[in-house]
Amino acid sequence: MNESIKWHHDITGEKVVKALIENGFSSTYCNTAKEASVAILDQIPNGATVGMGGSWTVGELGLPDEIAARGNKILNHGKAGLSMEEKNEIRRQQLTCDVFLTGTNAVTMDGELVNVDGTGNRVAAMIYGPHKVIIVVGINKIVQNLTAAMERIQSIAAPINNKRLGLPNPCTKTGECMDCQGPTRICNVTTILHKQPLLSNIHVFIVGENLGF
Repeated sequence: MNESIKWHHDITGEKVVKALIENGFSSTYCNTAKEASVAILDQIPNGATVGMGGSWTVGELGLPDEIAARGNKILNHGKAGLSMEEKNEIRRQQLTCDVFLTGTNAVTMDGELVNVDGTGNRVAAMIYGPHKVIIVVGINKIVQNLTAAMERIQSIAAPINNKRLGLPNPCTKTGECMDCQGPTRICNVTTILHKQPLLSNIHVFIVGENLGF
């Protein structure tokens, strides 16, 4: 990576970590995805049940395979071959797992986490239930403010996730949110974590590389 780009990633990431800590979250800046992967694995106890929030970022770090290789029980509703009933049961179990591992759609320079969900199970588990929540954020998801966070979600995260999931929503043709009203809409629940919620235990890892959508 170009040294000037790395410098900017580092200084931006450290500012966001400081803001997150001021908002009550635990937070760490990692220069690389490899460094983040090691640090995250260190926070997952042996024997812990780990819920997966359907995060592309988590997958890019190789964490599902690493965690499975250690023998941890994984709750992954995105596993191939599951029926809808089985997926929903896993989603419910994720709400009370030992560690819930996920990404976020955007994080502001003020240390606020912004997410839009279709079902809401991911954001529900982020807010309350699991003993520990670990959120992994690529440097590309840092935005200036809440307005920019929603613009990012509507122009980048939502269209790409719709395309990835093979859904017939209009943003897969236009490349931007069209505020669709059909039954396959995935933008149904919006959450903003201004501060760490009461009774929760959230650690946010900011990574100095582009990760996820």
